[in-house]
Amino acid sequence: MGLHVSDRGYGQQRKREDLPGPGNGSALRYSEAGKRCFLNYGGRRHISIICQNSMKTRLAFILLVTIILTTPASAENWAQWRGPSLNGSTSETDLPTTWSKTENVLWTVKMPGPGQSTPIIWEDRVFVTAIENESEKMWAICLNREDGRELWKHEIGTGFFTRTGNSGASPSPIVDGEQVYFLFGTTDFVAYDMDGQLLWQRNIEEDHGKIQINFRNGASPLLYQDKLYVAIMHRYSKVESQPGKPAVSYLLCIDPKTGKDLWKQERLTDATGEGMEAYTTPYLFEGPNGPVIIVAGGDYVTAHDPADGKEVWRSPDYNPQKKRAYRLVPSPVAVNGMIIACEPRGQSLFAIKGGGKGQLLDDSFAWVQWDNAPDVCTPLVMDGKLFVLDGQKKVLSCLNPETGEAYWRGSLGVSKKLQTSPTGADGKIYCISMGGEVVVLSAGDKFEILSTIDMGGEGTCRSTISAAHGQLFVRTAENLYCIGNKTETQ
Repeated sequence: MGLHVSDRGYGQQRKREDLPGPGNGSALRYSEAGKRCFLNYGGRRHISIICQNSMKTRLAFILLVTIILTTPASAENWAQWRGPSLNGSTSETDLPTTWSKTENVLWTVKMPGPGQSTPIIWEDRVFVTAIENESEKMWAICLNREDGRELWKHEIGTGFFTRTGNSGASPSPIVDGEQVYFLFGTTDFVAYDMDGQLLWQRNIEEDHGKIQINFRNGASPLLYQDKLYVAIMHRYSKVESQPGKPAVSYLLCIDPKTGKDLWKQERLTDATGEGMEAYTTPYLFEGPNGPVIIVAGGDYVTAHDPADGKEVWRSPDYNPQKKRAYRLVPSPVAVNGMIIACEPRGQSLFAIKGGGKGQLLDDSFAWVQWDNAPDVCTPLVMDGKLFVLDGQKKVLSCLNPETGEAYWRGSLGVSKKLQTSPTGADGKIYCISMGGEVVVLSAGDKFEILSTIDMGGEGTCRSTISAAHGQLFVRTAENLYCIGNKTETQ
């Protein structure tokens, strides 16, 4: 991918230009109004410098950028739910192995209420959502990463709590360095600039018709190449169509600049009952035939063209018996050219060979693993290994992604189940139970628990840990903790 120049978010329309670059998913943006060049480096670094309005200066800046991009990054942002690589891992180093509620805690901020969303980090800012216990008011919040100071907070509307723990604050925000996007369980979708100024606001259910999901929307959006993707997988058989709002499941593509739909692709299924429903987040798969958007749920895994949403391929039916309670929670990931997806209710984990077209046959499955498959937790990919967390049985497995065979597996030794996904960084894996027990494990060749930290006592924890800029961000029922190795001056 070349470096890309536009004026996005700076109020003045310019013709888009594709300029040669190092091909790492970076984006260069030029603001004529502000005479600034902005670099988004694969979700890792954001650089802004003042430059003159001339092609010579801009080309010089591109040369500087190329030099910078060939230098290893010292820190990464955590800009989307599953991190910079969309698979739960990051290249962060020097992360703590042990801490307490006071030791190695850089700051603690009390939240307005609980939230199942993952903390999202871009440079010196942290974005979180919350819902108040009594009033059920939903909040979009921005904090200073250095000290936890609140920079801005906006009330979005009234949310909900379900008996399973889902709430209006379940989906995670997304940030691109210029704008931040908050999707809530009510399908309220809001965009702000980095200073908290409202850019657009809408409600997907109001725009496209009633959504029937037992425990409401819990999936996060996907941001890819200046497009937002939202998957709505619901029991539309119980919904009446309205004029201009057909009762269907769909993949929606939204323009981040305006919040308006670019296209809507119907997602067909012959699933029945709750099996039509899914809480999965779309996943970008860079396959041998080009990038596709992967959607899992409704008894199938499908791949879609990012340009128009057209279905590229469809997996074999993973629920041929048409079990009615087969709602899907874990999202897909990819490793070594294969898509890893889950059968609902922790029944199995399977790998689909990438590069197919049309209706795939059974030989498209590379392998199926029946032991300790997850019901809720999305798998982690790190260092060429596949880590699978069975939250019900509290067992973590390390699998060979080529065969599905286990290198190792072991019990986490915690008292409560886990409904969060594992996070990988610095040769370690971080897991947090519903009781607030954080387990830190080695990502090496054998099962090894490095430490167990009690962060509980505040209620139920359902927020996945994120890692960015040498720090961990741990969300409990009441607080957000920034964890890091303290220096002598701290």
